[in-house]
Amino acid sequence: MKLSEWNGDFAGIDYVSFIVIDIDGRMRAVSLPSSYASEAVLSKGIGFDASNFGYAKVHASDMVAVPDMESAFVEQKDNFNILHVFCNVQTMDGQFFAQYPRSVIRAAQHALQASGIGDDAKMLVELEFYVFEDVRYSTTAHHSYYYVESSEGIGEEYSDTPRLGMSQGYHRMAPEDRYQLLRNRAVKTMIDVGIPVKYHHHEVGAAQLEIELDFISMVKAADAVSLAKWILRNEAEGLGLHVTFMPKPMYGVAGSGMHVHQFILKDGRSIFPGEGLYGLSDKGLAYTAGLLSHALTGSLLAFSNPSTNSYRRLVPGYEAPVSATFAQGSRAAAVRIPGYLGKGEARIEFRTGDATANVYYFLAAMLLAGLDGIQKGLDPVALGYAKEKPSEKHIFPMGLFHVLSGLKKDRSYLEPAFPSELIETWIARKEKEASYVYNAPVPQEYELYFD
Repeated sequence: MKLSEWNGDFAGIDYVSFIVIDIDGRMRAVSLPSSYASEAVLSKGIGFDASNFGYAKVHASDMVAVPDMESAFVEQKDNFNILHVFCNVQTMDGQFFAQYPRSVIRAAQHALQASGIGDDAKMLVELEFYVFEDVRYSTTAHHSYYYVESSEGIGEEYSDTPRLGMSQGYHRMAPEDRYQLLRNRAVKTMIDVGIPVKYHHHEVGAAQLEIELDFISMVKAADAVSLAKWILRNEAEGLGLHVTFMPKPMYGVAGSGMHVHQFILKDGRSIFPGEGLYGLSDKGLAYTAGLLSHALTGSLLAFSNPSTNSYRRLVPGYEAPVSATFAQGSRAAAVRIPGYLGKGEARIEFRTGDATANVYYFLAAMLLAGLDGIQKGLDPVALGYAKEKPSEKHIFPMGLFHVLSGLKKDRSYLEPAFPSELIETWIARKEKEASYVYNAPVPQEYELYFD
């Protein structure tokens, strides 16, 4: 891929691609010839059928995609210059559509500012993913299967070739690491388009990789994650590879999460460092308690882990957090305070989420959960979240139906940014997904019960 930041000059641009985010967090686009993309069109936007994006009803689906030109970037592809731009969505009366992902995350940022607690939330997102040379899957009434292959030792073709082991990949180098070229290309493209990257490396699992972005304002971070995932899929396709952000694409291997490091700025300084436990301030501790409390009900997990596959990952034994705990340096805790930071640098890392989330909804819900903790003065130690061995009552609900049930009961903290209609639509959509998956027999059941 050849991407670059836009310098504001339309000269040489062949097409303008309007990017709209659907309810699942996927990027969709419509392309306008530059001859049609006049200043008036770019100012007023273009109409589209929002019912196909998941968050509008058919009888009220006409909406307008209005480009946010500050987000524009250029792609050179097949001898064409394409100006891509993220859009905001408005209703026909010119109001911002409150359920649109970019509207929700901006509303959460406004809630932060209105509270007086902070001016901005800075977030660093870790993207973990698997890469395969071959992927096949099919589900019908008479069969159901998936099949994946990786040159790092996964699949029949590679089962007897030199390989690094299914769980021995962490920070491995070439030649065992077969996918450094993919990471190098993807990271270069991300940097070229203005996405800050901290580093990349091989992860624990065979064929499992990680790219860690750097800190960025929350609203821009959501766009950056969407764009980074799109870049990875395109760079992989160019190499004949397939990328998946599924939390658990195979049985018995390390899962892929989307960890988020974060802190809140007030007057240019983080409010999280202090003299409390693990170097956190009272507000940093209360924010942590808010995250864990709303995760424990299932409500926050309904946005941070919104797929049935999410709960294949959240099982003991794979460094995946399964309980409402926080600790310094522990990768088993749901909230980790990095142990390598100096005095006055404390921040938190929420390790539970994964990339099946709509990142806009996820980051917004997480911020609102933390703010709720601050506003209520919650104490994570008094709530039992600092215990090394948590009790049963601190175990997260482990299933999509369970977390959706929690969302139904625990949703008032989301009101500053999440319209009630959006939450109802989200619950109905995810319950339908859960029914589709949980009602289907799987091969393991044949192994156990066929006779």
